[in-house]
Amino acid sequence: MYRCYEWLLQRQLRGTTPPQHVAVILDGNRRWAKRQNGRPAEGHRAGAALISTFLEWCEEAGIEIVTLYLLSEDNLTGRSAEELHGLFAIITSLAEELAEDPRLVIRHVGACAGLTPDLQAALQTAQASTADHQGMVVNLAVGYGGRREIVDAIRAIAAEAEDEGETLHEFAADLSMDQIAGHLYTGGQPDPELIVRTSGEQRLSDFLLWQSAHSEFYFAEALWPDFRKIDFLRALRAYAQRRRRFGA
Repeated sequence: MYRCYEWLLQRQLRGTTPPQHVAVILDGNRRWAKRQNGRPAEGHRAGAALISTFLEWCEEAGIEIVTLYLLSEDNLTGRSAEELHGLFAIITSLAEELAEDPRLVIRHVGACAGLTPDLQAALQTAQASTADHQGMVVNLAVGYGGRREIVDAIRAIAAEAEDEGETLHEFAADLSMDQIAGHLYTGGQPDPELIVRTSGEQRLSDFLLWQSAHSEFYFAEALWPDFRKIDFLRALRAYAQRRRRFGA
């Protein structure tokens, strides 16, 4: 039955245009572990194990950019040291694994403050070693905060203005939305057309606050480690059925 339903969903998607950029809030790892009577690290490992498969689904669907919300800035202060230590190690291994795939271009989106040297090095190495790859761009949102991203973008623009000798008045007069967008962590990329959150929660949690201004949202009930291909295809079907108005 599962195969039949998957075939039906794929048939319904024929002739539709997939989103160019899909962002995912990978939520529910800890609740999954609790249901298994396990520790949070077991849920994080199960969630990480699904990512390569999920990226294959995205590639099959023709999606060009995927942003994965792996660790928020809030997590860095809201989680225990023990859980963060395990999560850092899991993300380090994930970055190293994904960087070995010649079909992927890895980018770190987020701040390095609060990350261990090993994790920072793994993210930087993954980004540098895949820069010349041809294929799907995978943004790893680690140490990411949407509000901080906007502040960092404006600070970067202000620093450039200062270097060019602009006055504060000139800086304020010249500041534009295009400038801010170009200095975000995702600068140069199109905004996500579709944002998916798993686990039934319906909030952004400081994720892509600027970039999501015109995004479509899809909230799946499945916890991330239980997220199936049919759940993904349902999200694409929901996106395909919506009319994107952009204020019209």
